[in-house]
Amino acid sequence: MEGESAFVADSAAAGERLDQWLTARLGGDYSRSRVQVLIREGAVRIGGVAVTEPKRKIAGGDRVVLAVPEPEPAEPEGEDIPLTVLFEDEHLIVIDKPAGLVVHPGSGNWTGTLVNALIHHCGASLSGIGGVRRPGIVHRLDKDTSGVMVAAKTDAAHRALSDAFADHGRSGDLERAYAALVWGVPPRSAGTIDAALGRSGRDRTKRAVVSEDRDDARHAVTHFSVESRYALQGREEVAALVECRLETGRTHQIRVHMAHIGHPVIGDPEYGAAFRTKANRLPDPVKSLARDFPRQALHARLLAFRHPATGEEMTFVTPLPPDMAELVAGFEGLSGKSRI
Repeated sequence: MEGESAFVADSAAAGERLDQWLTARLGGDYSRSRVQVLIREGAVRIGGVAVTEPKRKIAGGDRVVLAVPEPEPAEPEGEDIPLTVLFEDEHLIVIDKPAGLVVHPGSGNWTGTLVNALIHHCGASLSGIGGVRRPGIVHRLDKDTSGVMVAAKTDAAHRALSDAFADHGRSGDLERAYAALVWGVPPRSAGTIDAALGRSGRDRTKRAVVSEDRDDARHAVTHFSVESRYALQGREEVAALVECRLETGRTHQIRVHMAHIGHPVIGDPEYGAAFRTKANRLPDPVKSLARDFPRQALHARLLAFRHPATGEEMTFVTPLPPDMAELVAGFEGLSGKSRI
């Protein structure tokens, strides 16, 4: 579906969210997450004025125009970048992303990305997705977060997977779990962080916990459980290995939420920098490992979803990458290590 489409809201639509209302009008041609992207990119106008906020409320009589761009050739070129492929068929591909690999081309990273690698690896099996002939990226991991990712190879698979990720597993068709090594130990062995995220007032590239009534606030929920505690000679608890499960999928969500409760991810240069000196209190060799760890110690170790074509329940689990495994082993070498 390309070109312009116009819709007029009746009085019964008053008060509905723009993204929900427009998705319903499109009759399944686009997932709600794709509609949200189009809105944010300025493809939707109300009364001739571009609207970029998906949760904008509809008013009776609003004339909503959606301008969908024609399919574009993939601007990124395929590059022969090694991939660890966990599963692949004609519908999708699942990989174990290494730390340091940017997912999508963008400012400063037009080459050497996962998209470049997938274009080369998948070749002609890729079809146009969401108006662009490239892999269907339905979720992302930060550059320096490792772990399991799935990408769609067809538009149908992209719509189904996008819907599953937009639903955040509430229907039972999606499960995500991350391993995070954090400073200190949360006071409870398990808990839930329910705190809206928005732009940081000091740096617009960062996220922060914000009031829910802010225009840019996004509902965000993280469930965590402590798997191992690490203490100095059985006394002061200095770190913990935590599993985090996402109920929502916001940018930097785990990193911001764990920092918000006072337990930032070890090595996090943006949300845990103030804690870096804590490494100086540790004995060698873990002191050097923690102080010099070059990235956030965060790994997406589990991804489960229903195959969009076959309906099969698929589960992928990957071990910690070598650098993070070495760091965890260093903390396990402390005499005060205990497992929950």
